[in-house]
This record gives sequence, structure tokens and C-alpha cells, in this order.
Amino acid sequence: MSEENFAELLEESLVTIHNGEIVEGTVIGVKEDEIILNIGYKADGIITRSEYSNNPIDLTTAVSVGDTLQAKVLKVNDGEGQVALTYKRIAMEQSNKRLEEAFNNKEVLSAKVAQVLDGGLIVMIEESKIFIPASLVSDVFERDLSKYKDQDVEFVITEFNPKRRRIIGDRKQLLVAEKKKLMDELFAKIAPGM
Repeated sequence: MSEENFAELLEESLVTIHNGEIVEGTVIGVKEDEIILNIGYKADGIITRSEYSNNPIDLTTAVSVGDTLQAKVLKVNDGEGQVALTYKRIAMEQSNKRLEEAFNNKEVLSAKVAQVLDGGLIVMIEESKIFIPASLVSDVFERDLSKYKDQDVEFVITEFNPKRRRIIGDRKQLLVAEKKKLMDELFAKIAPGM
């Protein structure tokens, strides 16, 4: 087989990819801060820690060599001859679908508070951030929300607009409904003249 034939066969066996395309590949290398993925292209794909997760995790604990991953192409050539990929954007899209379902069904969700801000709480579900304004955290006014840090809270999504990255949660209506239920039960037990 001549070199020309080999080069032609190699070129035919490799896929062509474009920015924004979702590709699947096998993990061929993992470092603390990057994943190397064989995507069947002439260059390997690279997923950096910041494109894998919003959390500062050690990637060697998250994936192993031989794992299969889906990723979205950010740049076909990142300047170093490799393909820049993102995993967290696919995870965020899948998470957004799940959150949209929960929004449409008025489903009660539970998540850990990731961040306490002056104006409310940030909770994370997979790679999507949900903001719970301070006015919707409790049924009574709370000036200091720091007690909620790292606590699991239940809430419903009252506004869902992923294009504007606006997902609003409401915990207050759950607390109000729970109190009303308890009051109704109490009044059902109390008879006139007791």
C-alpha cells in the first residue's frame, strides 16, 4: 500500500465535525484539570475542568479512561491542534429540559443551597442555577439567609426562561400551603364549645 492510498484511507475513516455539533468519544486520558477524548477525528478532543462542571472538581475522580462521554464541539481547532469540547453545556441543556418539565407540572424539587446572596439563594440542579429571591425563601421576613448555606431546600419553579438564564424558585408558597393544611387539620379537630 502506497503512502497516498494510506493517507486517503485515513482521511476517509475520520469524521468531519463542526462547531456546536454533539460528538461521542472514549476517554483516553484524564488529568486533574482536563479530559482527553478520542472522537474519531484527526485530532483528540479536550474538555477542561471549567467546561466539565461549574464546581472545582478533580476530573480524575469524575471520569476514568475507557468511559464514553458525549460532548459539544466549541472549536474545531483550539490553536493547539486539538478540538475544544464542553460537557457541562450538554448537561445544562438536559437539566433545563428536566426543570421545564418540573415547571410545567408544578413539581416540588429539592436541592442544596450552593450560594447565599444578599438578594436570595442560589441552588444548583445538575449544572443549572435556580435563584430563590429572599422574599420567596420563607413565609416570614428573614434578614440573614446564611443559615440556609449547604442546606437542602424544597421549592417550586415559578419562572422558567433558559434563554435569559432566568430560573426562579419559590419556597414560600410551599410553607404557606403547609401551614394552611396544619391549621385546617387543627380546626377540624376542634369542636364548638370545647
